[in-house]
Amino acid sequence: MGFALAHRGKADAAIICYQQAARFKPDYFEANHNLGNALSEQNRHDEAIAAYREALRIRPDEPRVLKCLAITLSRKEKYDDAVATFRQALKLRPDFADAWNDLGITLARQTKHHEAIDAYREAIKYRPNFAEALNNLGNALRNVGKFDESTECYRKALEHKPQYADAYNNYGIALSEMGRFDEAVTSYTKCLELRPNHVDAHMNRALTWLRKGDYAQGWAEYEWRWKKRNLTNRPLIMPQWNGFPLEGRTILLITEQGFGDVLQFIRYAPILKAQGARVVFECQGAPLPAYDVYAPLLTIPGLTATSLDRIPNGVPYLQPDPQLVAKWRDELAGYREFKVGINWQGNPKYAGDFHRSVPLRFFEPLARVPGVRLFSLQKNDGVDQLAQIAAKFEVTELGSRLDVDTGPFRDTAAVLTCLDLFVTSDTAVAHLAGALGVPVWMPLSTTPDWRWLSRREDNPWYPTMRIFRQETFLDWAPVFDRIATELRRKVPDTIPTPSVVIETAPGELIDKITILEIKAERITDPDKLRNVRTELGTLRAARDRTIVPSEAMASLTAELRSVNEALWSIEDAIRECEHAGDFGSRFIELARSVYKTNDHRAALKRRINERLGSQIVEEKSYGVPNEAPMGPPDG
Repeated sequence: MGFALAHRGKADAAIICYQQAARFKPDYFEANHNLGNALSEQNRHDEAIAAYREALRIRPDEPRVLKCLAITLSRKEKYDDAVATFRQALKLRPDFADAWNDLGITLARQTKHHEAIDAYREAIKYRPNFAEALNNLGNALRNVGKFDESTECYRKALEHKPQYADAYNNYGIALSEMGRFDEAVTSYTKCLELRPNHVDAHMNRALTWLRKGDYAQGWAEYEWRWKKRNLTNRPLIMPQWNGFPLEGRTILLITEQGFGDVLQFIRYAPILKAQGARVVFECQGAPLPAYDVYAPLLTIPGLTATSLDRIPNGVPYLQPDPQLVAKWRDELAGYREFKVGINWQGNPKYAGDFHRSVPLRFFEPLARVPGVRLFSLQKNDGVDQLAQIAAKFEVTELGSRLDVDTGPFRDTAAVLTCLDLFVTSDTAVAHLAGALGVPVWMPLSTTPDWRWLSRREDNPWYPTMRIFRQETFLDWAPVFDRIATELRRKVPDTIPTPSVVIETAPGELIDKITILEIKAERITDPDKLRNVRTELGTLRAARDRTIVPSEAMASLTAELRSVNEALWSIEDAIRECEHAGDFGSRFIELARSVYKTNDHRAALKRRINERLGSQIVEEKSYGVPNEAPMGPPDG
C-alpha cells in the first residue's frame, strides 16, 4: 500500500504505511529501504538516515541502500561520510555506474574537481551512454579550465539525450567562459525552447548579454532572478516602480545580493532624487518607513536606460568619515614608502570563489618592488594566510583593527583614501575603492563576473580601476609579475631614493642577500625586522634584474648561505665565552674558526664572480706586521 501511495504522490500516507509494515515485521528490509527513500524525498533527512541504517542492519552488504544513504548524507552536507559510504557501495559493486556518478557529485560539492572527474569517468566506463554523467563530467572539466574537453562532453550528452535541457545550459556556461558569447546565447536559448521556465538558463543568458555589453537585453532578462530567490522577507504593500514619473513620490530602494552589489548600484539614488523623488534606502533591521513605490537596486539600471556608454560613473559617489581619514592619515604618515593596500580573499562559501580569490603568496612580487610597503586590509576569511607568508615577505596587518567599533567599511574607506594604491581580488572592497575614486588594480581570472566585461583593462563603472587579466585559467603568477612591473614604473615617480647607487661584485651582492635572509628568520624586533626586509627586498630586486638564475648559481648561493649561518653560530659562541669570562682553548679555537670560515666565504664569492665574469673581484689578505705569518691551527 505504501508503494502504491508513493507512486500516486501521496508521500505522507506512504510513509505511515512503510512505518506500519516495519513495525509489524521488524526485519522487513524493503519496508525500511522504501521508508528511507520516502523520508529523503520529504527532506526529513535524519529520519531517512535512521531508516537506511535499519535496512543495512538487516542486509549489510546492499549497495543500493548504501548509495541512498550516501546521497542523504551528502544532502546533509556530511560530505566525508557520504564519500566513505559511496566507496563502500562501490567496493561491493564496482560497476555501479549510478553510485560513481553520485560520488562525483559529492566530490564536486567539496570542490574536489579532479577526484570528481575520475568518478564520472568510471560511471561512463560502465555506462557509455550515461548522459547525466557526461554532463557532470563536462561541469567538472570546466571547473578546472579544460574547456575543450568540457564542451565535447556536453555534445556527447546531447547526442545520447537530445532533449537534455540542463546540458544545453551547461554547454552555454562553458562557451561563455571561453568568450564565445553568441554561441553561448544560442545554447541557452535551445535550453529554453525545451524548458521555457528554466531559471538558470534565463539568468545565464542575462549575464552573458551583460558581460558582452548588451545591456538592453541583459537588464530585461536579469529580472528572472526573482524566480530563483525572494526579494525580501518584509511585506511590500506598495507597487513596484516600473519607470513611471517619480516627481513627488517616495521610492524605497531594496538591497539585494552582496555588499559589492549595494556599493556599486547605490550610485542610482541621486539619479532618482534628481527625478523629483524622495529616496529611502532599506537597511537591515530598521522598520520600513512610509513609501509610495519600491525598486530592487539592480532593477534600476534597466529602468533608467543604462547602456555601456551611458553608465553613471562620476566618482567619488561615496565619502569617508573625515575624522577617520585624519586618524588613519596620521598613523600611516610614519611610513615613507609607497603604500599599497592589498585584499585577496572573498566569501569562500560562494561557489565560484576559487575563480575570484587569489592566494596571498602570489602578492610576493609586489613586496619586492623597491620602495613599496604592503598593507593588509583583509578581514575574517583568508587572514590565516598572513602567517604562511611571514618568512617570505612583509605585509603590515591592518585588517584586524578595521571597522570593529566604527561599523562596516567605515575604517576601510578611510584607510583606502590614505593609500597610494589598492590591489585587490574581486571582492566588495574593490567596489568600495572604485566608489571612493581611489586608484585600484584588480587581478581577474579568465572567467570574471559580468560587470568586468571582457578583454579590456579599464572598467566603465569605475574610472580609477585598472584590470589585470589572466591569460591562462587560474594561472596567477604571470598576472602578478605584470602588476609588479607596472608598480616599479609607478613608484620612482613618487618615492625619493636617498640610497647611494654603486656597482658591486655579484658575489658581494649574493653574500649580503644570504646574510639578510638569515637575519629575517632570526630577528624578532618588529622595527629591526622591517628594516631588514626593506633592504632585502631592494637587493633581491637588484639580483633579479642582473643575474640569470641557474642550478650552479643556486648551489653556490646555498653553500654561501650555509657558511654565513656557520659564522653567525661562531659569533654567538664567542659572545657566550666573553660573557662567561672564558678565554681559554675553546675561545681561541672559535677565534681561529672565524678567519678559516671567512676564507671559505671569500673563496665562494670569488667563484661566483668568476662564473658571472665580474670585473670587480674582492681580494683578501691576512698578516701580522713584523712577524712571520701565523701557521695553521693545531690538528
